[in-house]
Amino acid sequence: MAEAQEAREGSKLPSFDAYFDTIQLRKKLPQSLQETLTAAFARIPVSSFPQVPGGKVIEIMADTTITNAVKILSECNIMSAPVKNPDAGSGTNTDWRDRYLGIIDYAAIILWVLESAELAAVALSASTATAAGVGAGAVGALGALALGATGPAAVAGITIAAVGAAVAGGVATDKGAGKDAPTAADKLGEDFYKIILKEEPFKSTTVRSILRSYRWAPFLPVATDSSMLTVLLLLSKYRLRNVPVIEPGNPDMKNFITQSAVIQGLEGCKGRDWFDCIAARPISDLGLPFMSSSEVISIQSDELILEAFKRMRDNQIGGLPVVEGPQMKIIGNVSIRDIRHLLLKPELFSNFRQLTVRDFMNTVVSTTTDSGRVMPPITCRMESTLGSVIHSLASKSVHRIYVVADHKEDEVVGVITLRDVISCFIYEPPNHLDNYFGFSAKEMLNQ
Repeated sequence: MAEAQEAREGSKLPSFDAYFDTIQLRKKLPQSLQETLTAAFARIPVSSFPQVPGGKVIEIMADTTITNAVKILSECNIMSAPVKNPDAGSGTNTDWRDRYLGIIDYAAIILWVLESAELAAVALSASTATAAGVGAGAVGALGALALGATGPAAVAGITIAAVGAAVAGGVATDKGAGKDAPTAADKLGEDFYKIILKEEPFKSTTVRSILRSYRWAPFLPVATDSSMLTVLLLLSKYRLRNVPVIEPGNPDMKNFITQSAVIQGLEGCKGRDWFDCIAARPISDLGLPFMSSSEVISIQSDELILEAFKRMRDNQIGGLPVVEGPQMKIIGNVSIRDIRHLLLKPELFSNFRQLTVRDFMNTVVSTTTDSGRVMPPITCRMESTLGSVIHSLASKSVHRIYVVADHKEDEVVGVITLRDVISCFIYEPPNHLDNYFGFSAKEMLNQ
């Protein structure tokens, strides 16, 4: 796992240029129009962008426990928050690079919990000592010896013995019934769900300790007097999901701009000549989708839901089409945000290691109100206009739309993300970000 993490981190640096270079080759919007739009966005100040609801940005201190971080995000009804360094000074002279450590995501926290739980379950399954009724501490020691406490689990200071303690009750119940260790491991039970954030190491692990392995993005802000072009480049080429905003000379965060908010802003440009002339064109005329059908990353409905979330993390993407059969017929969609249902619903968590994508979707739909339901797949066709795609993304508050073939029923042939739509309108002038920040933005993004 540690090697995989290092490989992912090592691949980030060239991916920015590779993505944008590919798009520039596939985009069909005239270069002169791209230059005009890029120059226009360069003149629009960030200060003109609407403030976050309530006008206050929620921050989480790095020494906050995982339990309290989940509580803050849940109570504020937000999916992510900047992580503030409690060791930094409080004056305005403090640099923002010292003030903030990154951005933590609710889904990242749940992924950490699930990976920790899965590690414990695997150790439990592998240990014949557990089947014989040996204590959970011994199980953890055996599991650690066999598997090695490496990767994100080690970063978090997690020991398999500590995680194993949370399932001790389940093991004690099963041993008298003649059940084997794998069964006990797969059926972690509601007891695990109830105490997962109340027992060690979960209740004392801090956000700081898992931030490097599980943060979705670094903290890379722009000033209120910066241009929206810088924001659009960070959200598209450089893959940030949100861009923090600070006042010039003041490291405290004042606002943040998300990919979704930019798409909402584009939707509001209806009626303006420059937007309407582009929005009226079919996506195929603009080179969309930028990926080929062979590049679409999907998940079959009978695969495990854990595999779906791992695939998203390994490929640094936010969602997958759920397909059936060799024809890749789309039947659903899972996003990284849906991972919260595994932790919030005992009926899902109690058997999460054997849960298929299809069962996951069916359970969420049957037990959740419309507002929290796993979203059905939003699709379009090659002849759909860019304006209709933007409208679907904005009105349904989704992050991607799947392109289906015209000649085959619901076969997925491409994906259009928020990032792709933003990338349609702009290109990066030479050394734009390096000149803006005064240092290599790529190095900062690769940390």
